[in-house]
Amino acid sequence: MAGNISSEEGDVGFQIAPMVDVVFVLLLFFMAAAGSQVINKELTVLLPSGGTSSHAEKVPLIIDIFPDGRVQMNNKVYDTLSSRDLPELRAKLSDAVAKFGDKDPVIVRPDPQSRHERIMDVLNAATAAGIKNLSFS
Repeated sequence: MAGNISSEEGDVGFQIAPMVDVVFVLLLFFMAAAGSQVINKELTVLLPSGGTSSHAEKVPLIIDIFPDGRVQMNNKVYDTLSSRDLPELRAKLSDAVAKFGDKDPVIVRPDPQSRHERIMDVLNAATAAGIKNLSFS
C-alpha cells in the first residue's frame, strides 16, 4: 500500500497550463515574424520613348473674329474685311485637313460685338474646307 501511495504522489498527470503557454508563445512568434515580412511589388510605369510617336497630339486651330470683321487664326490675320468667302482661311483650313485629318479641333472665338454675318462667313469657310470638329468658345 505504501507503493500505491507513492505512485499517486509522484504521478501528477498531464499539465495543460504549460502547454497552453508554449502554444501562445509560438503563436506570438509566428505573428511577429509574418508582420515584419516585406512584400516586394513591381510598379508598372509607362515611360515616354525617345522615338517619334505615331499618335500626334491634337493641336487646336483657334479662329478669332473681331468686331471690325478681321478674322485671325493662330495669331495670323486672313483675308480682307470685305471678303465674304474667306479664300485664304478656307485654303489654310483645307491644308490642315489634308495634312492632319479632320480630327484636330477648330475653336471659333467671336468677340461679343462681332457681326453674325462674319461668324457665318467663318462657319461656311470651315464647312467648305471639310472641318468636322468645330466648337465655340
